[in-house]
Amino acid sequence: MHVVSYALFLVALFQCRFLAFAILDPIDFLALQSIRKSLHDLPGSNFLASWDFTSDPCNFAGVYCASDKVVALNLGDPRAGSPGLTGRIDSAIGKLSALAELSIVPGRIYGSLPESISQLKGLRFLAISRNFISGNIPVTLGRLRRLKTLDLSYNQLTGGIPRSIGTMPELTNVILCHNHLSGSVPPFLSHVLTRLDLKHNALSGSLAPYSLPPSLQSLSLSWNRLTGPVDKLLSRLNNLNYLDLSLNQFTGPIPGRLFSFPITNLQLERNSFSGPVQPTEQVTIPTVDLSHNRLSGHISPMFSTVQNLYLNNNYFTGQVPASFVDRLLSASIRILYLQHNYLTGIEISPTAEIPLRSSLCLQYNCMVPPVQTACPLKAGKMKTRPTSQCKG
Repeated sequence: MHVVSYALFLVALFQCRFLAFAILDPIDFLALQSIRKSLHDLPGSNFLASWDFTSDPCNFAGVYCASDKVVALNLGDPRAGSPGLTGRIDSAIGKLSALAELSIVPGRIYGSLPESISQLKGLRFLAISRNFISGNIPVTLGRLRRLKTLDLSYNQLTGGIPRSIGTMPELTNVILCHNHLSGSVPPFLSHVLTRLDLKHNALSGSLAPYSLPPSLQSLSLSWNRLTGPVDKLLSRLNNLNYLDLSLNQFTGPIPGRLFSFPITNLQLERNSFSGPVQPTEQVTIPTVDLSHNRLSGHISPMFSTVQNLYLNNNYFTGQVPASFVDRLLSASIRILYLQHNYLTGIEISPTAEIPLRSSLCLQYNCMVPPVQTACPLKAGKMKTRPTSQCKG
């Protein structure tokens, strides 16, 4: 009797396991098996330990199902400092037809991005950052018309940014920074794009006035080889709250209305911007860096309300407005770097005490600095410009 009962128990157990498998679509089940075979835990990680295919795959770590389909795949332990995974992304990923979210935590995933990802028509979120993905961004990614976030940052991607990426209508975040991408920046047509981060690549060429949408709130293009004027483009981007175009070769004027946008950090240093800079109203941006350009004319008193202002290494002339001195002595200005220009004076008493939390640098201008202040080492040791450079 006990033998019969035990046999019935085994049959029931088998049926339960069979039903567990039946929960998931067979195509998704086989795809997960292929994905598992191509991935391995790095030492210290046990993320894949739960991927035991004698149990329900919908209970695996990082696997989320709806009905009988996998809808989200978050590979790797998301906790900070976790070792992550190694291996390749298997092309079977494209078989998960209902997948809406795909992410892989930082680790050592290598090889190219499989083109089969382009088959995931419902994909909304694709984030595979801080790994070792190489090769080109597949042109076919442009078929993901519902994608909202594309994050392939901190990898080893090469080649250009496909123009098809720019045509994706629902993109809100594009993060491709810290790769080896080259060529031009394609036009982005999405009217809901809020963040574009392409810094630390090898991108070149110029940006057309209508190549980026006014919906942008954060734009980072620093550490590239981009050229040409951007004044017409920037004048349209009136929702920006972060702008970093530093370390490029941009030319032409900086539009005055840019300084009235709701920006909290403005980084335009180390380019070839030229001409006068005339904000249309008092500037409330906390940090403004316009250093190492070819800007000229008088320094506008509208900048005196900036907390950290870097105007050094330009061609500014004339007197420093008195409003700067007042705010510097009240410690409202924390950093005021004016070194390496052609300024001729500043109305400040030689006995004035600069607050300890404020920093002023005036050296290498067409005047003897009336107060002795500590300057950054890169400013050099010469206090004033040679007279021959200050004539006229």
